[in-house]
Amino acid sequence: MWWSFLKAIKDRKHRVAPTTWVVGIASVVYTFWPLDLIPELVLGPLGFADDLGLWGIFLLLFAREKGRWQAGLGSS
Repeated sequence: MWWSFLKAIKDRKHRVAPTTWVVGIASVVYTFWPLDLIPELVLGPLGFADDLGLWGIFLLLFAREKGRWQAGLGSS
């Protein structure tokens, strides 16, 4: 079902909320940005907490988008 959802986004059959796009882009940029709020070099594995938190927020928003897409399929 995930592939169908991604295809619907690609084919512009589902419009993703701007907030989801912004958080997704921010997640990618922040992951590869050389400066961190919690640096991995100082705190080791705990330094990945901020990266994982941002990716977690993105995944929640993306799952919400998938739910909106599925609800739209049911109403058609």
